[in-house]
Amino acid sequence: MDLAVWQIILLVILAACTILDALTLVIGLNFPVITGTLAGIIMGDMVLGLAIGATLQLMVLGVGTYGGASIPDFTTGAIVGTVFAVLSGQDAEFAIGLAIPVGLLMVQLDILARFTNTFFLHRIDSNIASGNISAVKRNIWYGALPWALSRAVPVFIMLTFGQSVVDFILNEIPEWLMGGLRVAGGILPVVGIAILLRYLPTNKFVAYLIIGFVAAAYLKVPMLGVALIGVALAIIYFKQNFKNPVAAGANGAALLVGEENEDGEYED
Repeated sequence: MDLAVWQIILLVILAACTILDALTLVIGLNFPVITGTLAGIIMGDMVLGLAIGATLQLMVLGVGTYGGASIPDFTTGAIVGTVFAVLSGQDAEFAIGLAIPVGLLMVQLDILARFTNTFFLHRIDSNIASGNISAVKRNIWYGALPWALSRAVPVFIMLTFGQSVVDFILNEIPEWLMGGLRVAGGILPVVGIAILLRYLPTNKFVAYLIIGFVAAAYLKVPMLGVALIGVALAIIYFKQNFKNPVAAGANGAALLVGEENEDGEYED
């Protein structure tokens, strides 16, 4: 069984839309369970696509690209795994085995897409300084191209040349390039998290931050467990600090108590 031209076109478009949806509308195309199902429909086996996507969805629960982190792209893996499972007449287990290396490969391409976007970012800064608003809008749209191509091009190559191209790329890429991309991938999350902490009231809740860090780093508590600890601490804090109704002003609006800091936040 060979892929028809229309199937390749639809699958490539689907791959490009997954990352664009993750960055904009977030209507579900960035979830493996949805993408796997759509790929299954295109390939004529929706049930197999749903099974593959649902299995991969379990692998990314609680994982997100917050703070600029690049994570394994099992959404693209769901597309490729579903296609080759249908073409070869294999089951979901075969597809999962293929989707994992595809997802790991996409991490490196995701980092390259982020680096490429810095070119358009500098152009946007220059146009903002010169007041060229139309050029700012154009470069924002141009910035979507590296993201879309980072998914569309590898999917097109994989669908055209087969599974061997995935193993070839993983085995033949120079170690210095892979090492550099791994270092960059490790730095981006740190920078992103630092930016997030800058705009959160970290000084006020640093004790909670330490508890979460110890639970994840030393006690090896899974992410769901850390999240539940955070919910429990939030409930305790709410009960201790909001026992009485908030005082209302003359017009019924709530009054803000405390002093405003340099970040525009109110502290007790």
